Amino acid sequence: MERNKKLKDTLAFCLGILLVGGLIQAAGWLKGDRLVFPDLGEILRTLIRLLGEEMTWRRIGTTLIHVAEALAASAVIGTLLGIAQGRSRFVRMLLKPLMVLLRTIPMIVLTVIVMVLTRYDRVPLIASALMLIPMISEATCEGLLRIEPELVDVYRMNSGFTPRVLLQVYLPLMAGYLKQAYINAVGMGTKLAVTTEYLVQARDTLGKAVYSSAYFNEYAEIYAYALIMILLALIVSAVPVWAGKLADAYKRSCP
Repeated sequence: MERNKKLKDTLAFCLGILLVGGLIQAAGWLKGDRLVFPDLGEILRTLIRLLGEEMTWRRIGTTLIHVAEALAASAVIGTLLGIAQGRSRFVRMLLKPLMVLLRTIPMIVLTVIVMVLTRYDRVPLIASALMLIPMISEATCEGLLRIEPELVDVYRMNSGFTPRVLLQVYLPLMAGYLKQAYINAVGMGTKLAVTTEYLVQARDTLGKAVYSSAYFNEYAEIYAYALIMILLALIVSAVPVWAGKLADAYKRSCP
């Protein structure tokens, strides 16, 4: 049953990719402009060519570093802020305007502000991390508030709030909220990193590659890079899921 469900999901996903390709083809026919809407075969040939170039993999590696740095920074800061918000209503109300600001401010505005305050090569890290912090902090706060008050009282009486209790008690109880937040943050972080790379034209990155392709009207390359970014986001988003399954399997194997 589970296997059939996975096969259906995979089939639906592949059909969705074909649907996107069909929409591009239809747009090309309606517009009558093969430059802006190239043939699907041309896009796939360009994708294969790009994947065979060393520079493409270097750009992917640089972008992945930006994504990993932003995720690490936002996970640490967001989790700590979320714990503080969950444990104190005063802190929660104090930080609420800041969280609303970071969640609603346009990406380009935040990027420009960060560009003024720091070096260009640090903009993808800082801007992306700032946009992800509210997502993780709110999930952490919500997870902490959803813990049964009776359980919290028992833990406080026995050992209080210590790093060990946080890691072994609170975080496992909040795992459901944190897991989905981290999965969403990975996908969102990839898009944010590429966007900031495009805006600041960070060297040897996917964002810079898209900018160069747009400058020289290489639209087939733009679509090919879009496919690379989609695949990258899917693979990176699956990492937390795989890690969770491996952790569960390890726990079950331990006596």
